[in-house]
Amino acid sequence: MDHSSTSSADGSCPRPNLAREPVRALALEAGFAEAGLVALPHAEQDRDAARFSEWIGAGRAGKMHYLERVDDSGRLLRSQVSVPFPWARSAVVCFTNYNSAAPRSTEPAGADAGWIARYAWSSRRDANGAPRPSDYHKVLKKRLQALEARLHREQGAFEARGYVDTGPVVERALATAAGLGWTGKNTCLIHPRLGSYGFLAVLLTSLPVQSEEAPAALTPDRCGTCRRCLDACPTGALIAPYQMDATRCISYLTIEHRGTIDASLMEGMGRQVFGCDICQDVCPWNRSPRRTPIAADPDLAPRAELVNPALDWLAQLDEAQWETLFNGSPIRRAGFLGVRRNVAVAMGNSGLARFAPLLSTWADAADEGLRSAARWALTRLEP
Repeated sequence: MDHSSTSSADGSCPRPNLAREPVRALALEAGFAEAGLVALPHAEQDRDAARFSEWIGAGRAGKMHYLERVDDSGRLLRSQVSVPFPWARSAVVCFTNYNSAAPRSTEPAGADAGWIARYAWSSRRDANGAPRPSDYHKVLKKRLQALEARLHREQGAFEARGYVDTGPVVERALATAAGLGWTGKNTCLIHPRLGSYGFLAVLLTSLPVQSEEAPAALTPDRCGTCRRCLDACPTGALIAPYQMDATRCISYLTIEHRGTIDASLMEGMGRQVFGCDICQDVCPWNRSPRRTPIAADPDLAPRAELVNPALDWLAQLDEAQWETLFNGSPIRRAGFLGVRRNVAVAMGNSGLARFAPLLSTWADAADEGLRSAARWALTRLEP
């Protein structure tokens, strides 16, 4: 990075700043597949803030109340980076590919098979070479920390915050502003070379972007007239192009939502027991090896046992076994009873009467979410 192009107000010493290509090179060195840099505030900040506020105001965040947090002035923390971080002058946005050669959720599978979202299959090898569950939050956070440390060595002292889905920032909006892709009609970021099977990580810094740097070139929207994602969504969560109602989204229902699921949505949930990939699996930008290369990330390698897992296998796990299997995995977020509730729904949608005895037991469960799902499933399997 060039330290000379921006000086302090009194001209006594140069002030460090960032340039796009050197920052991108450091991000790739830290283990990311791609990265972009955007000066803050960015050109579309007010537009993005208005869209986020409208989405929250319409109640489309469901029970994800952390998205509704405000500051002392009543401003939504996630509406603009400047609300929680007035010192931020730049954002480094990093992309990690998690695509794999395994089947997609839209491909044929046995009636007794569930589906776990592709991103949650991840694993790594421990010091003894044994496979262990891995969580992308921790994997990418470690890489962000390495990137920040490298920037500190080159730039000196500056303020920074790094987030992977856990901070008061809208990563997708910053990624779009940084030129990493466009927001598709399914509301996912689509990278023109890597598709949408990707994790985003953001490093906010107090360092300005070099004044000579042109703003990041925005990637044009290439969805065109395609509406495969909207037509494929089985619960109608994509209420219009580029608009998603989380309260109807299978990913929300199977992960974030606690308790009873609306019976009118259960049939549409199909065999999904954790998350949903349908709107990405049908996307043309994810259906070509040229556009979506297979990831070779040793920290995010897919676990074969989680691809099209047998519902019987998931159902027979007790809580201790479940914890052993998923400790360190994103799947823990849904909780033992949450996943069991989702399995009950999938069993009801399977059409397999052999699941009825187990569902009859679950129909008397103390947990209301599991109990209601099992009772609904039994009505689906009655002759």
